[in-house]
Amino acid sequence: MSVYTTVSRESLQNWLQGYALGQLLELQGIAAGITNTNYFVTTTHGRYVLTLFETLQLDELPFYLSLMSHLAKHGVACPAPIADHTDHFASPLAGKPASLVSCLSGADVSQPSAAQCRAVGEMLAQMHKASATFPLKMRNPRGPRWWSQAAQQLYPLLDAETAALLRQEIQLQDSHRFDHLPSGVIHADLFRDNVLMDGDKISGFIDFYYACNDVLLYDIAIAVNDWARLENGELDDSLARAFLEGYQSERALTEDEKACWPVMLRAAALRFWVSRLHDLHQPVEGDLTYTKDPAVFQRLLAAHAKRLDFWMV
Repeated sequence: MSVYTTVSRESLQNWLQGYALGQLLELQGIAAGITNTNYFVTTTHGRYVLTLFETLQLDELPFYLSLMSHLAKHGVACPAPIADHTDHFASPLAGKPASLVSCLSGADVSQPSAAQCRAVGEMLAQMHKASATFPLKMRNPRGPRWWSQAAQQLYPLLDAETAALLRQEIQLQDSHRFDHLPSGVIHADLFRDNVLMDGDKISGFIDFYYACNDVLLYDIAIAVNDWARLENGELDDSLARAFLEGYQSERALTEDEKACWPVMLRAAALRFWVSRLHDLHQPVEGDLTYTKDPAVFQRLLAAHAKRLDFWMV
């Protein structure tokens, strides 16, 4: 959600003629995230979020936008894509595929409470259940194959100790398989900045553009690794328990899932450690962009390796 592609008021006004959204009043860039270009767009009919996709192609977007529409119809709190006059959710703008979604109220939280963690866990389980009837499929583009390939490019750029730790963690993950676990559509990026809160109530999950089909437990691990993480790299036990209690109030975990949980927490940390190392050493140029610290997930992996309590009932 950064600004890589500049959109002029004139080009946006022309593009908006394809929608029944009134006249453009304001266009404001959003300086957060690291993947796509985002703007707040205000018209005489309301406020929306405009996304220009920097890597996804137009023919890849139906999965993500149709998923959001499906979830919104099933009561999951998330933005609803806006269809144009031709009943499409996306079309070219400034040389990139672009879409509009409803702008939700609320704000992200930097220090979540146990009640907020429980609410997010509960909504994530509801999302997993609602997506069971979603017919489209999308392979995870940043699964084990991706992180192994990305690591090969990173090893020469890292100091010897970091490279050795990364290689060791990838070897550990290669020795485990999770194909027998329940799977379905996952968000795959449910960090604190991708959930809008209104007090303890969820206004919406946002940024579904890493959503894919994968193991449900992996989605839970990604979220817990962020929502319960402290500044020192440890996880807060009370926050982690609250998240898992919220999730299991809607969908009970299987015994196989519980057994795989410790390694899955490490898999989720590894994915974002590699991603942030990749962004740091091979950045994409853009306006209003920033790179997140990969050491956060290196510390988290070290903490997981030493952990004895994994909060499973």
